[in-house]
Amino acid sequence: MADTGGRPEVSLATVRSPGHPAASTTAAAAADPGHADTGQEKPTVESAQPANGAAPMGECGTEYRGLPDGDAGGPMPSSARTVSMIPLIFLIFYEVSGGPFGIEDSVGAAGPLLAIIGFLVLPVIWSIPEALITAELGAMFPENGGYVVWVASALGPYWGFQQGWMKWLSGVIDNALYPVLFLDYLKSGVPALGGGAPRAFAVVGLTAVLTLLNYRGLTVVGWVAICLGVFSLLPFFVMGLIALPKLRPARWLVIDLHNVDWNLYLNTLFWNLNYWDSISTLAGEVKNPGKTLPKALFYAVIFVVVAYLYPLLAGTGAVPLDRGQWTDGYFAHIAKLLGGAWLMWWVQSAAALSNMGMFVAEMSSDSYQLLGMAERGMLPSFFAARSRYGTPLAGILFSASGVLLLSMMSFQEIVAAENFLYCFGMLLEFVAFILHRVRRPDAARPYRVPLGTAGCVAMLVPPTALITVVLALSTLKVAVVSLGAVAMGLVLQPALRFVEKKRWLRFSVNPDLPEIGVIRPPAAPDEPLVP
Repeated sequence: MADTGGRPEVSLATVRSPGHPAASTTAAAAADPGHADTGQEKPTVESAQPANGAAPMGECGTEYRGLPDGDAGGPMPSSARTVSMIPLIFLIFYEVSGGPFGIEDSVGAAGPLLAIIGFLVLPVIWSIPEALITAELGAMFPENGGYVVWVASALGPYWGFQQGWMKWLSGVIDNALYPVLFLDYLKSGVPALGGGAPRAFAVVGLTAVLTLLNYRGLTVVGWVAICLGVFSLLPFFVMGLIALPKLRPARWLVIDLHNVDWNLYLNTLFWNLNYWDSISTLAGEVKNPGKTLPKALFYAVIFVVVAYLYPLLAGTGAVPLDRGQWTDGYFAHIAKLLGGAWLMWWVQSAAALSNMGMFVAEMSSDSYQLLGMAERGMLPSFFAARSRYGTPLAGILFSASGVLLLSMMSFQEIVAAENFLYCFGMLLEFVAFILHRVRRPDAARPYRVPLGTAGCVAMLVPPTALITVVLALSTLKVAVVSLGAVAMGLVLQPALRFVEKKRWLRFSVNPDLPEIGVIRPPAAPDEPLVP
């Protein structure tokens, strides 16, 4: 972690002597049935409690406190949090969607009716449950570790690290899509961008420019997201108005169940309607996250669904169906058919700028996640260092490198690989959510999903079934590559602990963050307490 103005650096491998002041605190905590061992040592300070008096994370006190000042390397105090409601809505919009660019494959894979049904039904069985979980747990743990902290608090730091690895990797894979989509939309006007050296140079240049925007800070990213969002959606609004006289509702009802590519169809829907939880890794930068985050997620769900259905209904209803043409980039061709070359160029420009918005939003989430993991001692402390703009420089550079390595894959391969990894991470989130409800029902929650524990379990049955289907439909190549990536995470965490033990790299735990308490049920009277 970056130097924090004299704050003690703490190694997870620290061994306390029996006479150390913190040892008595640890021993006392072990005798408390409500205490849970985290697998991490507390900061080596006079008191094992966080310096600001915050409750242990497993207990979740009524007020969640971060650092009392704005030192580099730690989460922002409330006075320094920079992201307000409107920028947050647009950041969520770009984390999840960015507009209808990329939904064309749903029509090509299954026809208009199933595509429309998919974008009506899947938000109910997938997007809304995921957004509700993010609202509750994100408000409960408003720090940049996001879903990593949720899982670590419920299942322990080992599984928290696995969550962080899978989600970061799927996020980087997701970000590799945006240069691909950007160039796919431009290649109809600039054929040289279809492949070879010009395409490679374009990918590198685009990645460098957008990485610089992330470096400049979330205030810049948030307002850029607003401007890009408005510009990216305007041509589709115009296209819908032009399409009105040409709409033929019967075209929406075309279906051929014997000619459906279910794998492509579900992966396209799933990719366009997930990643609601990504905003949780920016919770430490949000003003009043307990109220702002849930409201922003509510508005963003409506925003995303409308942004998909409006152009989908216009395109499929106003233009004769040719399923073979419905691939990524086809909306630009529809715009030309309906309004002429000027509308095509507007859609292509909007696509390019939308991909810029999705890129900067996703990279922000990925890089702040690494910062949050470093503050928890899961990654080397250099990941917790902030630039002079308050941004996680190491996380940004690592995420950008991953994007460049993966951006040469095809659109369909990238979508399938990221969905596979994302599914595993979501299963861990579901387990953590239920464990927090069962084992800490009275913990302070600024926002609470308006369902009991049984209702929450029922809410998660359809998304879990969807995850099973997506995994089952994955190709052997995608499954092997994705499982290999999961296996890397299983080995990487103990490898990092070995590096820490040898002191080859510096690890530290931010002493002002609440403790991650592994939630366990109270022991029976005749059971020994597990330390």
